Amino acid sequence: MRIEQTDDLAACHALRRTVFIEEQNVPEAEEMDDLDGEAIHLLAWQDDVPVGTARLLIRGDIGKIGRVCVLPQARGTGLGAQLIRASMDVLRTQPGVTTAKLGAQTHAIGFYEKLGFVAQGPVYDDAGIPHRDMTREL
Repeated sequence: MRIEQTDDLAACHALRRTVFIEEQNVPEAEEMDDLDGEAIHLLAWQDDVPVGTARLLIRGDIGKIGRVCVLPQARGTGLGAQLIRASMDVLRTQPGVTTAKLGAQTHAIGFYEKLGFVAQGPVYDDAGIPHRDMTREL
């Protein structure tokens, strides 16, 4: 598998549509927001087929990792962890960014803790799914 920065928003949107809109029932208006144009996008490939994506937004000294998804056929392969590590590697190249932040679905908190993230603040609802913010120093 390989992970690359990409300008191929159509591929990223197709993955997000499959995972978030179709599988998790996130409303399309919430998933497809107006922030994609200012974001850094990562695309994961398996045998020349896109199977995962992540979106990075820079907010001052914080790099927000979001829209992380992996297609069902690529889950359990370590790709999710590879996407998070690749995201942090990209954030480290951004001037002034010192902290990675993400909104974790609560069932995935343990996954992110293994990658060094620490949960902070209360559980909140995002598109009908319970989330909690997590951060990690870069």
